[in-house]
Amino acid sequence: MAIGAALVLLFVAVTVLAPVIAPYDPTQATARDRLLPPGRGNLLGSDQLRRDVLSRVIYGGRIPLLVAVTSCATSLTTGTIMGWTAGFTGGRVDRVLSLFMDAIYSFPALILAVAIVAMLGPGLVNMIAAISFVYIPTYYRVARGQALVIREQEFVEAARASGNSTLRLLIRHIAPNTLSAVMTVPSFNIADAILTEAALAFLGLGLPPPAPDWGFDIQNGQRFLQSGFWWLITFPGLVIVIVSLAFGMMGEGLNDLLNPRRRRLAG
Repeated sequence: MAIGAALVLLFVAVTVLAPVIAPYDPTQATARDRLLPPGRGNLLGSDQLRRDVLSRVIYGGRIPLLVAVTSCATSLTTGTIMGWTAGFTGGRVDRVLSLFMDAIYSFPALILAVAIVAMLGPGLVNMIAAISFVYIPTYYRVARGQALVIREQEFVEAARASGNSTLRLLIRHIAPNTLSAVMTVPSFNIADAILTEAALAFLGLGLPPPAPDWGFDIQNGQRFLQSGFWWLITFPGLVIVIVSLAFGMMGEGLNDLLNPRRRRLAG
């Protein structure tokens, strides 16, 4: 977990401080020539428009981070509330919501996100909306499963017998006792969301050029790969892999930390 958390903090710091850290403007032609290999003037080389690759890699994390965190927060809030409600109340509400969530979950996340953005149109808000919608069932399932277990506990039955309303039971008893399980999901969710955003940008469904974005830069550089200009796609792709692995490692650590049973089995 420590390595993953350190890499995540480094990624967030570099992204936030991009105007200070990046040597050049990522949208302007600042290199002395086009398609320069990595070297002294441009540490990671330049692209076909004489833009600095290092600067675009540094700035390129802003859009994926914004999309991933915002969509994760939206799907976490929506899916968790719906899961608590369905799991605690049961009956027709549970059946209808579960059927709807299973229908969404049956589609591959990336294909569904591409279909939604293609229908709504490219753009930052539409990417966030599509990715949020795709990951709602993940939080719903976790929250609903925990709520089904907690609602049968004696302290919940005692609180219900005391005349507490459903809303009060959800806020005072269900939510606090299920949050630990729910909060193990966001790190994995953010890692998936970064990959999904990169795929959408690669397909041309992200922000329009010249906005720096890892997925778009990979798509833009792939046509030059056969000519030997490998650095155009290597560095953005490498950063995507490292950042996704970092969030995944942090998620595994949080899962062990917040799940006592798993921690005992691992020990």
